[in-house]
Amino acid sequence: MHSAPFRLVVTGGGTGGHTYPALTAVRALEARLAAEGRALETLWIGTADGLEARVAPAEGIAFTTVATGKIRRSKNPLKLASPANVRDMARVPLGVLQARRAIDGFRPDVVLATGGYVAVPAGLAARMCHRPLVLHEQTVRLGLANRKLASAAARICVSSESTLGLLSESARAIAVVTGNPVRPEVLSGQADQAVQALGLWGFDRRLPTVYVTGGAQGSQQINELVGESAEWLLGRANVIHQCGPANEAGLRARAVGLPAELAARYHLAGFVSSELPDVLALADVVVSRSGAGTLAELTALGKPAVFVPLASSAGNEQVHNARHLEEAGAAVALTGEVTAARLRTAVGPLLADADVRRRMAERARAYGRPDAADRLVDEILSAAAGEPVTAGAGRRGESSVPR
Repeated sequence: MHSAPFRLVVTGGGTGGHTYPALTAVRALEARLAAEGRALETLWIGTADGLEARVAPAEGIAFTTVATGKIRRSKNPLKLASPANVRDMARVPLGVLQARRAIDGFRPDVVLATGGYVAVPAGLAARMCHRPLVLHEQTVRLGLANRKLASAAARICVSSESTLGLLSESARAIAVVTGNPVRPEVLSGQADQAVQALGLWGFDRRLPTVYVTGGAQGSQQINELVGESAEWLLGRANVIHQCGPANEAGLRARAVGLPAELAARYHLAGFVSSELPDVLALADVVVSRSGAGTLAELTALGKPAVFVPLASSAGNEQVHNARHLEEAGAAVALTGEVTAARLRTAVGPLLADADVRRRMAERARAYGRPDAADRLVDEILSAAAGEPVTAGAGRRGESSVPR
């Protein structure tokens, strides 16, 4: 006789940083249950215009939307009471009613919230429906949605040991360090396959390879820094530069003036998709933004990185993320006014000395949690069973990196 399916409501999204950890957790839970002969039924509560509205249906996950509002942060209380904020906050009660109706109808064993504005109404509805709420936080400091929901949670799963000291006493009592789920395919790349797939025949494999990325859309700031430093970089390394589709033509025109030998070591791509795991396997150094998902992937892989944080990220989280790893010797953080000269100063020692790269890679790997999805699944199942959070739960194998 088959056991009843496990029922999960997942909520969170808006951006990839909230959406992809949720999706990875769903897939890991599905695999765990399948091994036990059980099925998983999932309902994703999201917004109509967030990334999750495309990702969940494409992955065959039932999806429903609720009303929600974006709270525009400001240190000025008068600006917090702006007409736009007041209008959006007025939408939250409607979203809670809609989420409550969805949760009442679906009757989940657990509600998993991964952040973003939509998590607030669904998380509050979980408490009203007496369903265990598991929060997952991707960044070092709790995001706004998770701060609002902390008192309603059965578990607060955090990505970094450093988060524990920033929590209130009551939140710390239910906090578990799981790490940030990393898509399993990212961990299984093959360097030689990147050479084949991208046709990198002009690369000199005796030199280190640098992977430059500004995210799916590219980063104007990072593109400019690398464009100004291209000849210098290519004198010391092979470069794969993912620049964003809108920026490709301009950068290609700029690269025309490179000497032939250097041009052969430069691969420009608007977007890197299915080849990403192989590109990361080939890369000896990564230059990128410092979003939570990027950090989780690079530390799980043990990649030396030079971070150029997005200064306007919510709550300045990218700067905090980058500095957190820099303090441990696991990355270099370029904050404030970043010039091409500063980029060269940061990247130079890593390109010149394999031992410097190796030491940084070891420290990065000590922070990585490639089993984060499995740890999060442990906590989802534990919360569903009504088990209390045990002291030290999920804190196995803590980082031994010196502070």
